[in-house]
Amino acid sequence: MNANLNAIRDTGRLRQAAFFHGFRSRVLLCLVLAGLFFLFSGCSPTREYHAALVLADIAAGDEPSRWKRVTPPPVRTPYAFRVENRRYAADLYRPGEEALAGLLLIPGAAETGKNDARLVAFARSLARARFNVLVPDLDSLRKLQVGPGNVQELIDAFTVLAGPEFSPAGRAGMFAFSYAAGPAVLAALEPKIRDQVRFIFAVGGYHDLNNVLLFFTTGHFRDGGKAKHREPNVYGKWVFILSNLHRLSEPKDRRLFRQMFERIKKDLEASLGDLAAGLSAEGRALYVFVTNRDPHEFESLKSHLAEPIRQDIGALDLSGRDLSRLAARLILVHGYDDPIIPYPESKALARAAPHGQARLFLVDGLEHVDLQPGLVGKFRLWRAVSALLAERER
Repeated sequence: MNANLNAIRDTGRLRQAAFFHGFRSRVLLCLVLAGLFFLFSGCSPTREYHAALVLADIAAGDEPSRWKRVTPPPVRTPYAFRVENRRYAADLYRPGEEALAGLLLIPGAAETGKNDARLVAFARSLARARFNVLVPDLDSLRKLQVGPGNVQELIDAFTVLAGPEFSPAGRAGMFAFSYAAGPAVLAALEPKIRDQVRFIFAVGGYHDLNNVLLFFTTGHFRDGGKAKHREPNVYGKWVFILSNLHRLSEPKDRRLFRQMFERIKKDLEASLGDLAAGLSAEGRALYVFVTNRDPHEFESLKSHLAEPIRQDIGALDLSGRDLSRLAARLILVHGYDDPIIPYPESKALARAAPHGQARLFLVDGLEHVDLQPGLVGKFRLWRAVSALLAERER
């Protein structure tokens, strides 16, 4: 298994891990900033200090940190639940002291799912912050498949989390990475849980799926009307392909795309033409769409995708939804350097939210594989974590 496979897998994990590491040695700067900030802003000194400790602990992963030294260890236990006739498995992280709120932590589209070592460490950091953290085991996301069915899964999991056993005084929210942010927002719009979802913390989310598809196929995106380009990561293409294999009517097409994926895992530059030649017209339309690099061809190629695929795109798109009905507060973090979902998507999501309900933190140096923020980036990450901790008190 070579570096190319590791690159794809690391990229998949990093939407649930890019937030976690890379700057521990410099996090003391956040403590200094914290001191200055709460001296002059009237914010809670304890919460701001704890936010800096949590951020340092996230950076530390499983290694020692001050946050680990001053808080009792959380307890991780398997947790099975059932909603109507739907059965789920999950991990529940309980703090070592009285919980103040509940948090549904949604794994990103990654093969290791809830068991990714960095996600486990992250959940423990949040549990130490006195959240009851529920991490569901979503088979579709472990298979790199994001679809409309995820919305019902999140509604079910949140229904369990929001009960008095896990969410004192009804304080409950969601934490989502990347593509999972869309289903999280859609779930929070549903009447069954809409008034119970107090907040959503999203890292690298999206608003308009068409813009995301345009970016990961061609690298083109717009910010404030200005055209921009950067090289997209191959991972986005394969999440889209694997999410839609079940929508293809020909078993041969599904088999050929899986063979392509296995080849790409071994060599990112591998030729796929011989496999593509065996695709049906329906499969060929998907292949041409994801390999297209010309933004002017995007709409035409999209129109040739199988109707079920286009329906799923529409079902997961947020840009056509009335977000004025959203009761949850949004805490949005996005990296300027994100090579899978461009940062203007979180800007657009913040604008679409009801007035005053979204806080946006754009961070330099936040990519899928590395987190190396500058001074301003560290400050913004610290403020985002502080906003999350504030939800325990609202």
